[in-house]
Amino acid sequence: MLSEQTTNNYEKWCEEWGRRFLTLDQEALLKRVPGLTEEGDCLALVYFQQRYRFHKRTGQIEGPEGFEAPSAFTKLNLYTLLWYCQEQAAFLGEWLPFYNLKDASPFGPAFRKNVIDVYAATFSGHLNELHAACQSLGGLKLPHSDAGYEIRSFDCIPLRFLFWDMDEEFPAQANILFDKGSVNFIHVESLVTIASEGLALLAKAAGLPLMGNTFS
Repeated sequence: MLSEQTTNNYEKWCEEWGRRFLTLDQEALLKRVPGLTEEGDCLALVYFQQRYRFHKRTGQIEGPEGFEAPSAFTKLNLYTLLWYCQEQAAFLGEWLPFYNLKDASPFGPAFRKNVIDVYAATFSGHLNELHAACQSLGGLKLPHSDAGYEIRSFDCIPLRFLFWDMDEEFPAQANILFDKGSVNFIHVESLVTIASEGLALLAKAAGLPLMGNTFS
């Protein structure tokens, strides 16, 4: 669980990113960022099946009506997609573990400890719950692992959640794959929190507690 001081720091970063948003050419964003649309006084973007809106004049983000307010991590991921998305960014069709992505190695150990290991521990012995949770998030079933699903975070950043349940010889194992081109849409560090938020949503949908500390 994040400390109050850490939470306050993240909220301050969100305020800073809101100010950065106001410096961006919003017409150019609509052309450059996949899935970004215009809705009156806002720009809108879908993230893990939920629509979030950026207010054009304030830079503030609001979540879907009737849902809890977006977390600082969610807001930071939304802002950084708009900020870092490159003009020629494209889906490349080559799926890689996180640590094989460009510039990901400094974040690899934390990703393993706080995302992959937590994923494996959370769903160990809960294969049926994982299937149902992935399907509830619109996951596309894959012919890989005991439970393999492709789930979209943003339109341009799908993730492949792979899971092998425990047996008499081995503990549960897991992995999350990214398209090689993901780092051209968003900063590689943001992919850590995107995966972490996806994992938290899966655990919530399955009715299971996360078995460890994550970045969400």
